[in-house]
Amino acid sequence: MSGQILDRVGHPPTGGSEHPADATLRAPAGVREDADGFTLEAPDGIRYRVDLASGVLDPHSTLLAGHLEDRRVVAFVSPTVDRLYGDRLRAYLDAHTRQGQWTLHVMATGEHHKTLAAAESVCALAKADGLDRHGVMLAVGGGIVADVVGFAASIYARGIRYIKVNTTLVGQVDVGVGVKTGVNALQTKNMYGAYHPAHASLNDPSFLATLPDREIRCGLAEIVKMAVILDEGLFRALERHPDAFRRPATGPAERSHGELETYVLRTSMRLMMEELCPNLHEHDLARLVDFGHTFSPLVETAGGHRLEHGEAVAVDMALSAHLARLLGLADEETCRRVVRLLRRIGLPVFDPGTCTPELMTQALRASWQRRGRKLNLVVPTGIGKAAFVEELTDVPGTVLEDALKALAADGERHRA
Repeated sequence: MSGQILDRVGHPPTGGSEHPADATLRAPAGVREDADGFTLEAPDGIRYRVDLASGVLDPHSTLLAGHLEDRRVVAFVSPTVDRLYGDRLRAYLDAHTRQGQWTLHVMATGEHHKTLAAAESVCALAKADGLDRHGVMLAVGGGIVADVVGFAASIYARGIRYIKVNTTLVGQVDVGVGVKTGVNALQTKNMYGAYHPAHASLNDPSFLATLPDREIRCGLAEIVKMAVILDEGLFRALERHPDAFRRPATGPAERSHGELETYVLRTSMRLMMEELCPNLHEHDLARLVDFGHTFSPLVETAGGHRLEHGEAVAVDMALSAHLARLLGLADEETCRRVVRLLRRIGLPVFDPGTCTPELMTQALRASWQRRGRKLNLVVPTGIGKAAFVEELTDVPGTVLEDALKALAADGERHRA
């Protein structure tokens, strides 16, 4: 080894009690948690809020309306959200905005539609609806809707407000708590994008009740990511309850969102925001939250997006765990637990169409180039701990091949 293994370990959580509010002084940089969500204050002064509340579209709720501030609203939803919640959203906007002050559009989703043309279409519709620089773009849906509308808002009239109501688990624990927006281009995920914090980001757990199991599993992949690198307690909770968010219903059409789900949501959101806070604009390209995001972009694109994002992340995490084992950075038990949890959740740990030495070497080189010619591959060194493998030369081809063989064996056992 060349010695370019940079150690990073998980840190203890910081809650609101450690940063008491002070009405007379500016709050210190950090993430403050309260009963209704989280407030992030970055060292550079950027501040934003993520709310966690049920019944966001209830006609009696004023949370969303308070953020709209009686401005002109152009809303965008996915076809699924329109089918499930479109009538409620229209009724809410009717009740809380002045007549003629809002419009709603249904936009296509899926990675194939996450394009510059889609963002331009959002801008064109907003302009046709008379949206000025004081208006608001409202995104109600999953990560793709938030990414496209957020990017459109960042370039429309040189940047206007947007609000996101996150309806998927991935959206609530990942996209919904960060500031990045973007679209796919040049055969590359999120090639075009901007750092554009939402004016408000609303996470309503009740939306998760209508998600298909596959979407829940994809969200759990992002939660496993945070648990592996930062929080052994969260990891153990998922080991005990790999069926989180899919447990038996409490009623005919409801999933249970009890103490476990609340703990998982809050912990995942807080951990992600704490990691993002000191490095919102990614001036430091060595980021623990890139665990699972070195190989996965190519797994997605080379596979024609046959795998969902969370599924590709799961494959990446399993491969990274085996690499950590083979490089002597993690013991066999750590690797086994990571892979076993992914399998118990129902996520893939191997994709025969893309998990080849040639493609995965290509993925390493692409990440090396994207991260300023440093690999910064995040690997677990234990549960709740991680390190960076900084140089390409620290991952010999033979080690990558051995990891892929082990991964294929894990995949075969999963199918059996």
